Amino acid sequence: MPVRISRVLLDAILSRAAASPGLEVCGLLLGRGETVERVEHCRNVAVDPHSSFEVDPGALIAAHRVARAGGPSLLGHYHSHPNGIAAPSDRDRAAAEPGSLWIIAAGSEIKAWRAASNGGFAPVELVVD
Repeated sequence: MPVRISRVLLDAILSRAAASPGLEVCGLLLGRGETVERVEHCRNVAVDPHSSFEVDPGALIAAHRVARAGGPSLLGHYHSHPNGIAAPSDRDRAAAEPGSLWIIAAGSEIKAWRAASNGGFAPVELVVD
């Protein structure tokens, strides 16, 4: 099933990744159904942000609270790959929560993936509004 996202939000992800080309940047994807309505940029608290990412736990907790209060749901997250490959890495596979949406930016390329229960990922079509 395709996921809708605005050009403005995609450009925000790409701009953030371009601003820190040697680091993995990350953030949350918030919305309803299969539509990303908002991108929440987050601090990468990973031990080595050059080769991995970990979304700031405080941002995750805040997003879940907003969703429980009737706000947009946490659909997944985005992050960048400084290695230039917009595909899930072995680390991504190990951290994947089944059903979550992953958007990966690498250089000027951006791709979406859905985490599967077997530790794999399925490509997701992004419909850009």
